[in-house]
Amino acid sequence: PFPEALGGADASAKDMAVIIEAMGYHDYGARSAYMTTVVYGGGHLQHHATAELRDELLPRLIRGEVKMAISYTEPASGSDAAGITTRAVRDGDDYVITGQKVYSTNAHVADYLVASTKTDPDAGRHGLSLFVIDTKLPGVTIRPMEALGARTSRPNEVFLDDVRVPSRYLLGEENQGWRALMRGLNQERLLLAATSAGHCLKIIEIAKAFATDRVTFGKTITEYQAISHKFADMHMLTEAARLVTFHAAEMLDAGEDAVLETSTAKVVATENNYRVADMGVQIMGGAGYVAGDMQRLFREARVGPIGGGSSEIMRNVIAKRMGL
Repeated sequence: PFPEALGGADASAKDMAVIIEAMGYHDYGARSAYMTTVVYGGGHLQHHATAELRDELLPRLIRGEVKMAISYTEPASGSDAAGITTRAVRDGDDYVITGQKVYSTNAHVADYLVASTKTDPDAGRHGLSLFVIDTKLPGVTIRPMEALGARTSRPNEVFLDDVRVPSRYLLGEENQGWRALMRGLNQERLLLAATSAGHCLKIIEIAKAFATDRVTFGKTITEYQAISHKFADMHMLTEAARLVTFHAAEMLDAGEDAVLETSTAKVVATENNYRVADMGVQIMGGAGYVAGDMQRLFREARVGPIGGGSSEIMRNVIAKRMGL
């Protein structure tokens, strides 16, 4: 999604939705790894880094030489992104950063983190600053966590103990990090919706392959309406997810303020994904419950309504956009 002048393909929002849908179909975790580096980390470098820092890191990222992750969430601050306590204090030409992050996807393999900090602890969201942090710096400790799903892209605890970061690694201006955080939300919501749409397609494919071979009482189980109607429901839920996703992408590409559309797509697609996965397990019965593709897909789908803005927060956004 980067300009050709920087080595990218200048991909549109719809281009990105198409490729992320395909990645969601093939491997949920690999898609997550791509997004943490290219969409999240790369997006910050493109839009918020100084020209010097952008030119230093972004070409290497595009060539696949640099991996990135984001560290926003803290043990006592998730949806309230401005409620963090991680501190960054100016000291000469550096900032000294101290704090703890959690659920930082792929931090354990990242070369650099984009971390949110408080440079003015009394100013709420107006005291937020973002930094690029080299994970090899003294004081950075990263501990992988065990998650329910997407185990190829693990969440992590990140501990920052008096980490000295050069001031040129500040993204944007001091105390202006909130605007940078908000800038990428539309794209994030769109691509999480696209992930879920592709995931639905894979679930249906695996369930259908099983059901068309499974014979009981002399008939394949797809000949029973109780099963065929589940597939019909899965198809409708999937198509609804895809339609709202690509509609939101087209709105973004048209230059519209598409907060309502991307928030709607994120809720519809992720919640439909979980419903489709639940039906996939039910269709396959014991074969869906034991270790195998379907139970893995079911576990992966559960994070959709949580990560990248919970369904509850998204409903708040939608209601506000409706003027409520």
